[in-house]
Amino acid sequence: MIQRQPSAAEKITRRNLGNDVYETVRSRIMNHAIAPGDRLNIDRLSRALNVSQTPIRQALARLESEGLVEKQPLIGYSATPVLTRAELEDLYGFRLLNEPWAAGRAAALQGANAQDALTAELASARDVGSATPDGSLKSAIAHDARFHELILSLAGNEIVRSALERTHSHLHLFRLYSRDHAVDTTIEEHEGIASAVVSGSERAALEAMRAHLESSRTRTIQALR
Repeated sequence: MIQRQPSAAEKITRRNLGNDVYETVRSRIMNHAIAPGDRLNIDRLSRALNVSQTPIRQALARLESEGLVEKQPLIGYSATPVLTRAELEDLYGFRLLNEPWAAGRAAALQGANAQDALTAELASARDVGSATPDGSLKSAIAHDARFHELILSLAGNEIVRSALERTHSHLHLFRLYSRDHAVDTTIEEHEGIASAVVSGSERAALEAMRAHLESSRTRTIQALR
């Protein structure tokens, strides 16, 4: 498949070359400009983005660690397929085992900075809807990841937080429904979780997180269909 030329918004700057190349290629994978299964030709990407092959290779290595690209001997890199229905169910099953507990634990601990941190994160989420389509997607991914990671951090269990982080669940889920994601609904559910955590009600926080994940699973599976 011939990969399109980058848009003006994708032009690479020299100040943060490596990170800019990574963000550009990742964005194209997330919004399906590079479709699942597409081959990633290093030379073509290098010419298209007007950079040497070194930052391209570095970006692809980072994306491979996130499960967004895969490398095969004698073939090279390609974008990974999106998650299957079975893989989605497994991912949500794993999250449902850990994240409701984490929300309840965060409520029980009620760290001194919990309310300020949650309020600040939810305030930043309100800027998502005013962004451009591509910017909105990027902002929504970032907010969702930050919110769930914040809850895990407030729970105070580094092993659980690290295990969830390694699933890169937010990246994979947004690849599936990047254009149909119910941003407002997600933010409202996040607000409910935050309110329960701040109230100190362990049970309410646990149930709010469980309801959010189950709702998210339903929306994602519907988008997959």
